Amino acid sequence: MANSTLQAIAETPWIFWPALVMFSLCVGSFLNVVILRLPRMMEQAWRRECEALQGNTEGEASTEPDLGLAMPRSHCPSCGATIGALDNIPVISYLLLRGRCRQCGTGISARYPIIEAITAALSIITVLVLGVSVDSLIALLLVWPLIALTVIDLDTQLLPDSITLPLLWLGLIVNATGGYVSLEAAFWGAVAGYLSLWSIYQLFRVLTGKEGMGYGDFKLLAALGAWLGWTMLPAIVLLSSLVGAIVGIAMMVFQQHDRNIPIPFGPYLAAAGLLCLWWGPEIQGLWLRWLGA
Repeated sequence: MANSTLQAIAETPWIFWPALVMFSLCVGSFLNVVILRLPRMMEQAWRRECEALQGNTEGEASTEPDLGLAMPRSHCPSCGATIGALDNIPVISYLLLRGRCRQCGTGISARYPIIEAITAALSIITVLVLGVSVDSLIALLLVWPLIALTVIDLDTQLLPDSITLPLLWLGLIVNATGGYVSLEAAFWGAVAGYLSLWSIYQLFRVLTGKEGMGYGDFKLLAALGAWLGWTMLPAIVLLSSLVGAIVGIAMMVFQQHDRNIPIPFGPYLAAAGLLCLWWGPEIQGLWLRWLGA
């Protein structure tokens, strides 16, 4: 029933595609809030936990207002003026205001409309590649969190449990109700995804005495395994490792990047996961032919 309704809507593309673009832009606007505030919310919670352990009842962390995704309202970081609804329309408001605050004229980072536009673009690609169906729209519930995780990891080298763990459970639920792979493949995908990187982490720590990656990477790969199944894990790991190695070497050669400074691995996992979501069978075929299977 749902698919037939979507097909009927898809037959009027002048309604479906603009609606998808506008909705995705709004999601991108929300992702900007998550990307900006979630790490700060985590830091605030950590400070308060440290104060509680130390027995402090006063201090900056205990007196500062609670920070959430909904409150306080969006405001200019320079003058503190609240951003009204008309000035908060994704991409459009930024262009109309020429990238500046209406109140103080201070420039606003172009990152906000870029993330909104990327969210819309990846949403369109997902529906174009997978086709107009319920499955393609459900796939957006994987695409959108991956965008937030990518930027947060680039900013802070954190992959919050509050995103990765619900994403893992959602993948299992989707596949338990007839999603992309069998529930068995999704279950073992989650298990193998976590244990594979965990094992590499432990081996690297034993050999070098250093930590090569964070636990968030294990959970992200487990989430991708829960969505795409265990058979996609070799392709995801290979693609992400290959791109990560190329980028890391380029940064050391051209930007004089210190090899002791860690490079976030989450963005490469997310990118590989997207490619396998869109073209999984084709990538898997190439992978098997490369192995000579």
